[in-house]
Amino acid sequence: MASGKVKWWDNGSGYGFIARDSGKDVFVHHSNIVGSGFKVLTPGEPVVFDIIETDKGPKAENVQRVSPT
Repeated sequence: MASGKVKWWDNGSGYGFIARDSGKDVFVHHSNIVGSGFKVLTPGEPVVFDIIETDKGPKAENVQRVSPT
């Protein structure tokens, strides 16, 4: 799994971008966030995720929040 922090998030549209710890930013859609209920992310929030390549570029899947230690 890759790791990074949420770069920005649009609650109204349900998508945003994750700044990877190494590499280019990755698109994320609310449907790819693990969990139930209303799925949102907060800028600066640490996450781990899988990356898939699409015709529009890299996309995050199986996005999981990282609990603070």
